[in-house]
Amino acid sequence: MALTVGTSAPHFTTLDDQGNTVSLSDFAGKIVVMYFYPKDDTPGCTKQAQSFRDHYATYQEKDMVVLGVSRDDQASHTKFKEKYGLPFTLLTDVDGAITQAYDVDGGGYAKRVTYIIDANGVISHVDAAVQTATHAEDVLTSLG
Repeated sequence: MALTVGTSAPHFTTLDDQGNTVSLSDFAGKIVVMYFYPKDDTPGCTKQAQSFRDHYATYQEKDMVVLGVSRDDQASHTKFKEKYGLPFTLLTDVDGAITQAYDVDGGGYAKRVTYIIDANGVISHVDAAVQTATHAEDVLTSLG
């Protein structure tokens, strides 16, 4: 069961696809779209990532941060980003600590769930019924 709206987003520190250390607190004051997905370069996950890629300019215009999270390592994320021209950050969760904290652990992979975290670090929207091909549009629509 995913975390609920109104819950404080669990803090994390991890590495991104470039090997940089990233923490949720780095994005204080911004709206964060944090989407969990099972595995780099698989059909559904690729469609979902391409959806965010194709609408990324709109997210930037709204000063929103897009973070993709899976249990893949940095090398896998880097290859995935380069192959599909993904402009947003992918976070590593090799040990599963983030997927567990966000209650999306599928037993070795992340379940497909998206959290919208408001500027105060509180979960304002949860989408656990993701349509991969239209997901980025669906998130924008839900935010108004």
